[in-house]
Amino acid sequence: MTSTNNNHSSDAHKGYRGEALEILERYSVQVWSDVVVSSTRGEFRGIVLPRSEFDDSLHLVLKIPSGYNVGLDVRTITGINVLGIKEAHYKIPEKAFPISPDRPNVKLLGTGGTIASRLDYRTGAVIPAFSPGELYGAVPELADICNLETEKLFGVFSENMGPTQYIALAKAIGEAVKDGIDGIVVGHGTDTMHHTASALAFMVQNSPVPIVLVGSQRSSDRPSSDAAFNLIHATTAAATSDIAEVMVCMFGPTSDEYGLLHRGTRVRKMHSSYRSTFRTIGDIPLATVTRDGVRPLRHDYNLRRNDRNIGIFPTFEERVSLLYYYPNMHPDIIDGLVDNGYRGIVIAGTGLGHVNKPVYPALERAAKAGVHVYMTVQTLWGYVHMFVYDTGRDLMAKGVVPAENMLPEVAYIKLAWVLGQTDDPEAVRAKMLEPVCGEITEREPHNGYLVFQGGLPEMEEFLKKVHR
Repeated sequence: MTSTNNNHSSDAHKGYRGEALEILERYSVQVWSDVVVSSTRGEFRGIVLPRSEFDDSLHLVLKIPSGYNVGLDVRTITGINVLGIKEAHYKIPEKAFPISPDRPNVKLLGTGGTIASRLDYRTGAVIPAFSPGELYGAVPELADICNLETEKLFGVFSENMGPTQYIALAKAIGEAVKDGIDGIVVGHGTDTMHHTASALAFMVQNSPVPIVLVGSQRSSDRPSSDAAFNLIHATTAAATSDIAEVMVCMFGPTSDEYGLLHRGTRVRKMHSSYRSTFRTIGDIPLATVTRDGVRPLRHDYNLRRNDRNIGIFPTFEERVSLLYYYPNMHPDIIDGLVDNGYRGIVIAGTGLGHVNKPVYPALERAAKAGVHVYMTVQTLWGYVHMFVYDTGRDLMAKGVVPAENMLPEVAYIKLAWVLGQTDDPEAVRAKMLEPVCGEITEREPHNGYLVFQGGLPEMEEFLKKVHR
C-alpha cells in the first residue's frame, strides 16, 4: 500500500493523492468499489471512480445510480461502507452494420469530435465510437436510416481545427460526392463547429447532396447525453433531406422534441453547456428534423440533385485576425498585426460598427499598408450601419469596409477564404460583399431576432404553457 505521505497512489487508488488518498486508505476503499459514503451533507451511494493526475486532492468522485458523477469534499466524509467491487467497462459493443440496397448511402467524416463515445474512467480519456460497427452498436437506429461508411480524416479537439483541416475536409467532401454518396455527415466538436461550417460553406459550393455537421454537448455515458439524438437526426438529414447545403444539426428545444438544421453561415454556439446551444442568428433555421424526417421552415435553399457536379475552392489566408473591440483599445494592437504581416482584420465593433478615436490612425495606417479591414457588429444581430454617425463615416473614409450583417466569425472565415484567392482591394471588396451562401441577407425577418428574458411575468406564463 502506498504511504499516505506519497503524492502518488497505487493502481488500487488510481489518481488519488493527498487527503483523498488518506480517506480511501483509512476505510480500505479501492477505485471501482461500490460504496455508501456518510458525510456532513448526507449519504451517497455510488461507484468510486479513478481521478486524473491533474485533479485536486480534496475530492472523492462517485458515479451515482442516476448515471451522473458527484464530487464529495473528503473533509466532510464521516464514514465509508464498502459493499463490493463493480468495475465499469465502457467498451462500446461492435456489431456488423447491416447493408440494404434500398437505403441511401451516407458517409461520416471524422475530425476528432466524439459524437458517440464513452469515458474511460481509468485514464480519463474518451473512447470514441467511430467504425460503422461501433456506431451501430451504440446507436442501432442508424441501420434504419442509411448504409453508413466512415472515414477518420484526423483526430483533433475542435479548438485545434484550422485551415489545414478545413481544406482537407473540403477536398474529402468533393471526392465523396464524386464517388456517388447520397449525403455527408461531419462529426465535429461543438466549440468551433460554427467556424468549420462557415469555412465549408465557402469552400464547398453547389453541392448536390446535404452536408451536415454534428456533435454532442454531453458524452454518451451521461443520461442527458444528446449524442445519439443528434447523430440520428444528422444522419436522417444527410440521407433523406432535399436541402443540399452545409448545415449544422443539433438539439432544438431543451426537451427531446426535435433537432434543428442551421445554415452553416448563420449559426453560432450560444451557451457553454446547454444541449440547445446552437442558434441561427439574424434569421430562422432551415428546418426541424426528427426520426420521421425533415420539415423545412423555409424554402429558399439549394435543392438536392442527382448529378455529381460540385465546386471545391479550398483556399485560406492564415494571416487574418478577428478583433473584438472594447473601450480603451490601444492602437498598438492593430499596428502589431500590421507589423507582423497580417493581410486582413475583421473588427467586431460596438453599436452600428464603431471603435474609439485613438484607434483611427492605426486603422488608416493599416489600410495604407494594404491590409483589408472589415467591420462587423458585436451585437451579433443586426447590420453594420457606418453611415449613420460621423464616427462610422470617418472609419469608412480611413478604409474600413462595413460587412453588412455577417457574423464576426463568418466575416473572419470569409475574408481568409477570399484573401486566399486574391489580394487586389477591389476584387476582395467585391467578393466579400457578394452573398455566397446566406452569410449576407437582404433583410432580417421579423422573427429573426428573438431573445426572451426569463423572469418576466409574461415570459414565465408562456413557459408554463409551452414547457412544463
